[in-house]
Amino acid sequence: MMACMTSGHIRLRSATGRWVLLTTVLGSSLATLDGTVVNVALPALGRDLDAGMSGLQWTVNGYTLTMAALILLGGSLGDRLGRRKIFVVGVVWFALASALCGIAPNAPVLVLARALQGIGAALLIPGSLAIIQASYVPDDRPRAVGAWSGLGGVAAAVGPLLGGWLVEAAGWRWVFLLNLPLAAVVVGVAARHVPETRDTGPHGRFDVLGTVLAAPALAGLTYGLILAGDGLVPLAAGIILSVCFVVVQIRRSPRSLVPVGVFASREFTAVNVVTLVMYAAMGLVFFLLVVQLQVSAGLSPIAAGSAMLPVTILMLLLSSRAGELARRIGPRLPMTGGILLCAAGLLLMSRIGPGTSYLADVLPAACVFGLGLSAAVAPLTATVLATAEERYAGVASGVNNALARTGGLLAVAAVPPLVGLTGDAYESPAAFTRGYHTSMLVCAVMMVVAAVIAFVTIRTNVLAAQEVAPPAPERPDEASPLGSRPPASSGT
Repeated sequence: MMACMTSGHIRLRSATGRWVLLTTVLGSSLATLDGTVVNVALPALGRDLDAGMSGLQWTVNGYTLTMAALILLGGSLGDRLGRRKIFVVGVVWFALASALCGIAPNAPVLVLARALQGIGAALLIPGSLAIIQASYVPDDRPRAVGAWSGLGGVAAAVGPLLGGWLVEAAGWRWVFLLNLPLAAVVVGVAARHVPETRDTGPHGRFDVLGTVLAAPALAGLTYGLILAGDGLVPLAAGIILSVCFVVVQIRRSPRSLVPVGVFASREFTAVNVVTLVMYAAMGLVFFLLVVQLQVSAGLSPIAAGSAMLPVTILMLLLSSRAGELARRIGPRLPMTGGILLCAAGLLLMSRIGPGTSYLADVLPAACVFGLGLSAAVAPLTATVLATAEERYAGVASGVNNALARTGGLLAVAAVPPLVGLTGDAYESPAAFTRGYHTSMLVCAVMMVVAAVIAFVTIRTNVLAAQEVAPPAPERPDEASPLGSRPPASSGT
């Protein structure tokens, strides 16, 4: 068992550094895979469980809701009690909830199990990024974050392909049951090779009131948006509870769930606004695209999943380099350019429909979108961590992840009813295509807004504060999962 440490001393190229990267990538990939692999199974599970469009929305949003509501608590628990400990607890919780998803007899039980999965994700996701921030020496962090982002992006892109194969070969339930062996590997490696880190500063009591307010606030907003015009009461309740949550956080800071001091940096606030808008668009895209490819374009689940393989390849090759580029020239230009490329990719995706050609329609859209994500995600994540105090590593990661999930949650809830995707629309190619095309245009506009905010608000030299002299090398006597050869220049 690795000893506890309080500040970064690990080199990315060291044996321990590779183990830490492997563990955090595998752990976060559990949640990332489940956030994308389920989407390709939606038509199949909808038919099997007799669920309408709102049932499909809740299958996605039940998971996202609890994750977004509790991810701040997950980051805070890691900072206080040990980031590795809370990370491992989250992985185990996630695996048990996945087993319940796999045996769910009907849609309500599946939605409940998905909500339980979200709790596990809320513990493990901020823990994975906070472990990186607290473990590595400062000048290796952008490269480590780039590698984490790239490999995590690969998991997100591989998800639909894996989901399609599982749906065709074994049935949609195996989409969830596959998490069990992967979780066992993550727990074993984390316990043996990942050092424990925590914030050693003084702590007050946990913000129980803030935590209690967050979940019903998001639930009210989500339920009200899904119901559209019939959901004014829950929507109003969600808005009121959201205002109460903000007031509680301000009044109780620095003992609140979200210490106001973490927003002292203008760049931290700005990059989180960018995250909210950008991931709102991404959440809606990943929800609708694989369904559109099956319902309207007539692709099989595995073909629909494999359609986005170019995104996987590009993120694997380029994300780590984007993190390094951001360290050298600053994150503003890579982030802005990458988000604009994402917008262009979404405009190309809006052409997908009946009679779609993979080479003429899907492949160019996937390549442009993949280039954009590769350029934007690593600089965005590095900026989030660089602009928050190290003692708030878990909280900063939690805030950013909460806003990312909240953006996707609200977009998936709000946009489909507004563009006519209600009832059994996913069973009608013409109706679904109309709503899908409008949704892609809305997503492209959101990406442009995010790019403008990034360009106007993010300083070029915001990552310079992390450049410090490296400490003495770590002992090279531990085995590495990637072999004895040093990693490539990409940091992987």
